[in-house]
Amino acid sequence: MQLFTRARGPVRRGPLRRSLCAVLLAAGACLALAGCGGSSGSSGKGTLVIYSAQHPETTAAIVAAFTKQTGIKVELKNDDEDVLTAQLEQEGSRSPADIFYTENSNWLQQLDDKGMLASVPSSTLARVPSRDNAANGKWLGVSGRYSVLIYNPGKISASQLPTTAEALADPKYKGKLELAPAETDFWPIITSMIRAHGRQAALTWLEGLKANAGSDDHTPDNETLVGDVSKGDADMGLINHYYYYRIRAEMGAANFHAKLAWLAPRDPGFVEDISGAAELKSAPHPAAAQKFLAFLVSQAGQNVIAHSKSFEYPLVSGVAPNAELPATSTLKPNPITPAQIGTGIDARNLLRQAGLI
Repeated sequence: MQLFTRARGPVRRGPLRRSLCAVLLAAGACLALAGCGGSSGSSGKGTLVIYSAQHPETTAAIVAAFTKQTGIKVELKNDDEDVLTAQLEQEGSRSPADIFYTENSNWLQQLDDKGMLASVPSSTLARVPSRDNAANGKWLGVSGRYSVLIYNPGKISASQLPTTAEALADPKYKGKLELAPAETDFWPIITSMIRAHGRQAALTWLEGLKANAGSDDHTPDNETLVGDVSKGDADMGLINHYYYYRIRAEMGAANFHAKLAWLAPRDPGFVEDISGAAELKSAPHPAAAQKFLAFLVSQAGQNVIAHSKSFEYPLVSGVAPNAELPATSTLKPNPITPAQIGTGIDARNLLRQAGLI
């Protein structure tokens, strides 16, 4: 759900981006824009069609490396996860898509619950920790991100920060918090809070966040949130770590005025969120689709992720993350799994009940 194309500052997504249907054609390292429509249509014989909601630059690099290694041409359609999920559900077995590649596992689980995904080969699943794949083997974990606090040290000191997500609802932080509740990245945290404290307590927590955020409770996306904290328009916010690193790299350290803080070990708000991919059961090119899934979790594919601008954590053992990131051995998130996060529908409903979306 991210798109960065400028030399300075984050690109803000919002309604404009949601109205666009950007189609990138990738053949080797060459990419060209294609037209928009309700469906991407039938591509040429043997061309793998990927619907992707992942970071476009990283996905394009993965596709280029895959095509170079296998000779398989790829048509890459980028859009937001909810848009692509709705399109796949509408297209059904008529969809031209072979692969769905997402930022968040809940969208894959939603399609799995509708019986739309094919099984991932066991040899491919085995390359990733089992907790990071679908419990039934219908989708594959590819990379990970962690929920963190971003703050402006000119507005709030590190010693004043909460160490738990629950404390963000404390009235002493009224006017200091900014939220992007429509971001799917926020939903696993809510699910984690539901599992830890119960649905009513999670709703009360969300209502506290809304009160503390005030007019900043409907920020459209995490890119905007990070920019606002960096500018001092907000004291702090709850995001996934990779927004902090990506936007700092995009803006340049001299122009970036925010810092990052990790929540207490195993706090319900400290969640590892898994990006994943799956083959559609109706895939026109199943053999090529399986090769792409295998490439995503190969050393070559995971190295593309590790050295990309998305600052995500590779999941395959032996592939080190970007050197700027803390080692995974130092991180102690809440042990909630993607299977426990599920479709995220309960989290979405709770957000609606709290008036945040």
